Amino acid sequence: MARNAEKAMTTLARWRQSQLDDTGTGDKQRRPYLASECHDLKEAQKWRLDIIREVSKKVTQIQNAGLGEFRIRDLNDQINKLLREKRHWEYRIHQLGGFTHKTGPRFENTGREVVGNRGYKYFGAAKDLPGVRELFSHEPPLIPRKTRAELMRDIDADYYGFRDEDDGVIVAEEQKLEKQLLAEVMASNGIEEFQELNDKSVDNDLDDDLDSSGPKRFISYVPYIPTQEEVQQELLRRKKQELLEKYTSGDN
Repeated sequence: MARNAEKAMTTLARWRQSQLDDTGTGDKQRRPYLASECHDLKEAQKWRLDIIREVSKKVTQIQNAGLGEFRIRDLNDQINKLLREKRHWEYRIHQLGGFTHKTGPRFENTGREVVGNRGYKYFGAAKDLPGVRELFSHEPPLIPRKTRAELMRDIDADYYGFRDEDDGVIVAEEQKLEKQLLAEVMASNGIEEFQELNDKSVDNDLDDDLDSSGPKRFISYVPYIPTQEEVQQELLRRKKQELLEKYTSGDN
């Protein structure tokens, strides 16, 4: 009888110690609620390893499908919460001058994300929960990739911004904005005597660019384009000049 009582006391003592460790009311130091509250690099690394051990323990527990749906969902939520906390501590370690952790522990690769719900993973038996299994059964649609030739078909002068100013709309809007910015600069610097001259110059530019019929539809980028009649006259003049030079040189 005494032996059974001793066993019960030992089991009770172990359970009590585990409760103290989980709640942090025992001799174990409690992890800071925010990673930013820690200012020591070694302490931050210690808390990161502590989280990894805790996550590893819960990942092992969640493999048991007999825990029940509610317990499995709760464990999966706790694991994701701890993983977010681990990333906060890794960022804090980097701020304190520590090593940048680019890859996580091996157990993170066992988790699976649902398409469209990035950042939340399902571990162990949580993948087979009602409603979760259906999400993984639908494969994401494959997006066909365009070849380089197909991409080049859509690249033309408009892609590089050519002819954007031909309609006259952008130029007018830029000049209006320029007028407004110049007025604000002058007002902030106490310059008022040149404001009327600036307004007149901007208005004249707008009047030149916009006629009564609306914005220009065509802009010539050369100073002058001759007509077909002028081209023929120039060709005829050059022909006469060549004949004149030919016969004149023969007489001499």
